[in-house]
Amino acid sequence: MTQFHHIRLELAREPGHPEGAPDEGYDIVAPLDADGRLDGEAQRAEPGRGHVRRFSGNETVSAGQLRHGPGGRWVLDMDQGDADDAVGFRFGDERFVAGEYVSLSLPSGEQHTYVVARVVEV
Repeated sequence: MTQFHHIRLELAREPGHPEGAPDEGYDIVAPLDADGRLDGEAQRAEPGRGHVRRFSGNETVSAGQLRHGPGGRWVLDMDQGDADDAVGFRFGDERFVAGEYVSLSLPSGEQHTYVVARVVEV
């Protein structure tokens, strides 16, 4: 049975952030299977449960819904419009377990890598 989890993504090391930035990232509530992979069927069955919050410091920058779209795409659909949306790079193949790395593509074409800082069942 698939369970929903709170996933904390923190900006990993990159140019401009040689130590990473644990105060920049995303909190995501998403269904994970037993291997720690996103479960599209569970998300479609309960679309209102999957949500996302982008944070900077102790502030919420934007919030929205996690969406599983055509072709297996996972989108962080922010309520403030398309300019804030992010698309998970191969999110369907990634394992969301502490210590793993995942990437997000922004509408600007920028791509950032995040470390999975923690995963807790909700």
